[in-house]
Amino acid sequence: MERLTNVEAFNEVIKAGGTFMLLKHSSTCPISQAAYEEYESFSGEQQDLKTYVLIVQDDRPLSDHIAEEFHIKHESPQSILFKNGDVVWHASHWKITTDSLGKAIEENK
Repeated sequence: MERLTNVEAFNEVIKAGGTFMLLKHSSTCPISQAAYEEYESFSGEQQDLKTYVLIVQDDRPLSDHIAEEFHIKHESPQSILFKNGDVVWHASHWKITTDSLGKAIEENK
């Protein structure tokens, strides 16, 4: 899992194409911490999927950019699956589990 901190770095990942998952994480929220732990476990199991995280409090311009660019209401925690530059799935709060993340990958191959 790699941290993205700015719009430029995110745009490079988008330009590279392919499929990747991003977690918007709030460092002060217990629900977000639970989602982070699920995401971290999921990320560790992935051999072929790039996974990224952004910290909402520190990386707010990037978080806002993603919400505006992809027309997804900002939530935290929020997991977003991108495929070839488009959002193909997203979930927030308690819906972020190792199972739900795995199913999202399977359904969007």
